[in-house]
Amino acid sequence: MSFKRLEADDFVISADSITAALWSGNNPTLTQFFTSSIQAASTSGNYYLSVYQTGSTLTGSEVQFDIAYGNKNGSGSVYFNAAVPGVSPTKTIYGQYRSLVLGDENASFVFGNVTASDFWALSINRSRYKESLFPGSLTLELSGALGTITLTDDSKLTSTVTYKDAGRVFNLISGSAGTLSGGALNSSGWSAASGSYGWVLPDIGVILLNPDALSGSLASGGIGLPVSRSLNIPGNNNATLYKAISGSGAATFTLNSLETITADYIFVRPRSSEFNYSENPSYISGSTGEVLYSSFVNNPQTYITTVGLYNDTNELLAVAKLSRPLLKDFTKEALVRVKLDF
Repeated sequence: MSFKRLEADDFVISADSITAALWSGNNPTLTQFFTSSIQAASTSGNYYLSVYQTGSTLTGSEVQFDIAYGNKNGSGSVYFNAAVPGVSPTKTIYGQYRSLVLGDENASFVFGNVTASDFWALSINRSRYKESLFPGSLTLELSGALGTITLTDDSKLTSTVTYKDAGRVFNLISGSAGTLSGGALNSSGWSAASGSYGWVLPDIGVILLNPDALSGSLASGGIGLPVSRSLNIPGNNNATLYKAISGSGAATFTLNSLETITADYIFVRPRSSEFNYSENPSYISGSTGEVLYSSFVNNPQTYITTVGLYNDTNELLAVAKLSRPLLKDFTKEALVRVKLDF
């Protein structure tokens, strides 16, 4: 075994962005949506509604995303304790997302240019995406009493990216696959009166929907989607948004994932004068210590089969196997590229 210290120019780091289909079965688009009556009736059903890609447990039914409704005042759900007004599941949801996204309990959600006191949250199941959602791949169709609307993010339209505690923030606008289709709306893709249709938070896999923008009239860019804000009364807002997603014309929800794969390339360079002699003890006489065959003295040859990477304390960290033995002698030099993905 022979050793050679690697130099700084033997290392090259490369990063590649890889996109992939988000949903189960390697599908980029969901066209069918199902919920579980058991989950909806459980304690968790007071907080969120899980959506599956199939209604059959025999075909690998898996949670694709969850729907939750948050309200700053606790409206739209029953209080935990009648003696403590305003403290309810919807207020808990609002507080959780405010801490997660804004990082400040005194901050407010501002969709476009309008401050909102409530929202719907679509939380993509963590196992569905790798590192983040792929900006510009979103197409979400929603239907309401006044018609259907298609929403996307404005990542392709904005020159300056906004950051919150949860990472990047893009506005939800009228359009598909990152392309604006404003219609009667302003050039930003939403109504100035009600603000944007929400936020897309790709780094945590969350889409926030603005109820004010969706519940408005056609003239204001809305679809008449109802939202219940009654105090201490079950609002069933999670089910309302589920019906808006599953009941839209083509019922499509398209979204991709994005992952950055970092590779460390290590170049190992056996020079002509290096690694030509074998250290196999069978080449040496056990009694005299001499090389048994003169050809291994005057014209040595070795075969490189493995590259081991060691640290300064001589601990083996990684092993790279060559696809075939590489002949090495004084007339040959080699360049072996080792790739480490992480």
